[in-house]
Amino acid sequence: MSSSSYNNSTNVTVIGVKHPDDVVIVSAVRTPLVSSNRGSFKDTEPEYLLSAALKGVVEKVGFDPALVQDIVVGTVTTPGMGAGHARMAMLHAGFSESTSCMTLNRLCASGLQAVQIITSGIRDGTIDIGIGAGFESLTKNMKNAGVGPKDLDQDMLNIPGVKDCITPMGVLSDVTAKDFNVSREDQDYLATLSHHKAANAQKNGYFNEEIVPVKTKIINKDGSVKEVVVSQDEGIRPGTTVEVLSKLKPVFTKDGTTTAGNSSQVTDGAAAVLLMKRSRAIELGLPIMGKIIASGIVGYSVRHLLVSPIEAIPLAVKKAGITIDDLDIIELNEAFASQSTHVILSLGIDITKVNPKGGAIALGHPFGTTGARQIGTLLTELKRTNKRIGAVTMCAAMGNGMCTIFESEH
Repeated sequence: MSSSSYNNSTNVTVIGVKHPDDVVIVSAVRTPLVSSNRGSFKDTEPEYLLSAALKGVVEKVGFDPALVQDIVVGTVTTPGMGAGHARMAMLHAGFSESTSCMTLNRLCASGLQAVQIITSGIRDGTIDIGIGAGFESLTKNMKNAGVGPKDLDQDMLNIPGVKDCITPMGVLSDVTAKDFNVSREDQDYLATLSHHKAANAQKNGYFNEEIVPVKTKIINKDGSVKEVVVSQDEGIRPGTTVEVLSKLKPVFTKDGTTTAGNSSQVTDGAAAVLLMKRSRAIELGLPIMGKIIASGIVGYSVRHLLVSPIEAIPLAVKKAGITIDDLDIIELNEAFASQSTHVILSLGIDITKVNPKGGAIALGHPFGTTGARQIGTLLTELKRTNKRIGAVTMCAAMGNGMCTIFESEH
């Protein structure tokens, strides 16, 4: 690993060197993740979830929200790309109208892309302090989760890859399993492992530092309203076994191997990450959780988009001046077990380094939230285990892959 100082020409921060211009994370939180349609957020509007995360990320470190200059929020299914929802959420959370706000949609990488945009703004001097966030209520907006336009003329359909753009992700998971010989047993094993790791983390309180409890209301079938405080993830199933999962039927193609049990759960939730230059964090007396080292984003075959981290991870670690073996923890979004299994095997990754607190199969995957959520999950686990270097990575629909490298400071 190089020991030179911050490389301003490449916008890459060097591992092991503390520079005043480093972009650091001082707080990272998320709401609990709960099952869409039947979980404790079924009657909670998405802007309230985002408000809880935005309020929580500044309150955690006693930070004045008036100092935040920009908020970038990722979301996928929210109508109007969530522009109004995000603005209302930040105002509800106590931020000033002088704080700017925007939303974006890079599909499953939206939350991580939001953090990357804030990082770039800090590095180029546009802002000093910002928040990257993500939110999604698939309870409210799953109807908007279609993968693309359905009425295409033949001229468009003749273009290679276009048909794959309108193919459901679950079908592409079955394609991935078939094309790369990922067995049903291996998929069910990874899914079981995800639940067991998440259950262990929940039992031992490993998620507590990253979760912001949410006070909300549940409307019962009789119309009565119950106030609740949601403080933990609701989709984790400690009793999951390979045997139990093996009995589930495929849900996307008749002879497929992708089931409800080895796919990411459909959930609601929000997450937020507070970033600034190291010099500002020191000036304000704030704790530093870690710093952003480098990021990589790739375009990939749409047919095999689910395994795009196979290229995104090597690209990011190369930019960081390290190797995959140098990564202590990899937060790999478990869109499907087929995808995660193939990525792990193809890159020769030690599976014990992957999602030590479980992944999206156990926790859930609220599309716009996931990338921001993974950052808090990663940095708190690096701290707890006294580890140093980690990666957040995911595939994203339409043929995208993204990975960002972080260094913990604790």
